Amino acid sequence: MPLLKDVRAARRVLRNILRSRRARAELARRLPSVPRPADKSVDVVVYFADTRVNLYQIRQWYAPLAELSKTRPVTIIARSPGTMLTLLDESPVPVVYLRQVADLERFIQSQDIKMVFYVNQNTKNFQMFRYGRMWHVFINHGESDKMYMTTNQFKAYDKSLIAGDAARDRLSRKLWDFDLDRKTISIGRPQADHFAGALPYPADDRTVVLYAPTWEGDRASAAYGSIASHGVTLVAALLATGTHRVLYRPHPRSGVIDPAYGAANQQIIAAIAAANAADPSAHHIFDDGNELGWQLSGADVAISDVSAMVYDRLATGKPLVVTRPLSALADVDEGGYLGDCEWLDADAAGDIVAIVDRVQNSDEARQKLTFWVERHFGDTTPGAATARFHGAVEQLVADWERNALLHADDAAASEPAPFDDDDDEDSIGDND
Repeated sequence: MPLLKDVRAARRVLRNILRSRRARAELARRLPSVPRPADKSVDVVVYFADTRVNLYQIRQWYAPLAELSKTRPVTIIARSPGTMLTLLDESPVPVVYLRQVADLERFIQSQDIKMVFYVNQNTKNFQMFRYGRMWHVFINHGESDKMYMTTNQFKAYDKSLIAGDAARDRLSRKLWDFDLDRKTISIGRPQADHFAGALPYPADDRTVVLYAPTWEGDRASAAYGSIASHGVTLVAALLATGTHRVLYRPHPRSGVIDPAYGAANQQIIAAIAAANAADPSAHHIFDDGNELGWQLSGADVAISDVSAMVYDRLATGKPLVVTRPLSALADVDEGGYLGDCEWLDADAAGDIVAIVDRVQNSDEARQKLTFWVERHFGDTTPGAATARFHGAVEQLVADWERNALLHADDAAASEPAPFDDDDDEDSIGDND
């Protein structure tokens, strides 16, 4: 068995290397026709050093970045060839490919970048962190009560853009000696201002239930996924009624660690296909698309695991059920919304039809939801979060301009010394 695992691992490494080299060859063909930002033209950079498997993290920011680019030039920096290829096809703002640190240095020297946004905690972020004379701002890829939201890495950034009071309280409880007033800016959830899109099903009398589980996690404390423990049962129950429409949107990493979790995911997908074949008017949906918004705003009730999806849905103010992790080792912070939410235990998954009806029609459930929406996001009036996001950017620009003037004479002394770069080799973990 150990030998078989070694063989599988070796095959996986080889596939990744070949995939990466194919991506580089394709990118080399396309890059000459891609326009680069003019010198001194970029105000805001979004730094994304990750591979395609985590593109969902930056996709959440496409619409807000497109809106921001109307007033402040925005560019995404990609470090992975496969990621760059995908971003060339779908990013609403310009993208530059800077695989080596030397490329990164040349680009930075050609611009007066005022701030850098980070959507995750990739270790390559620190290759960008070394540059001063710009603000390093963590914008994250979602609001949630996962342990990821209180990592000590928050302290590395000049500022963090957070959702609201719940996030402030969470950070205050978890981080020692963290200056919340100076280091954080509350902006709500600007993505919610763009939750729209044509619905791929008819407007009829069916109750639309979004089931959006996360992946299985790579450690016991992050084992929030419910596909294997809750999902197969609850989807089967909803498909059987004839009065519900299931909209299934699993995390793109579902099954990458646990084959049983991946098998349960495929079982749900097959059940949806079979239900549609038996009744074409049902229009159940398996959604693995890049666009996120219409799913959250269009569903009558949503079911999610402990993840950022909970809070994206919460921002819509519409009924929500959260699956309780099966593992007692999963780190769940119940100091906020998760201490008062509508929990779904695994052994109650078969009762989901009655639970959906209750959260949709209960006055008590609606009142609780209203309270927590305001607590997490503040004013959710359409456009309010976008205005706060733009206000935060303009304040940071003003601070940058003041500091640039104050420290104009020591600009040369502030530049970091070049260092050797080892990014030329294919990475074993490169999933491009």
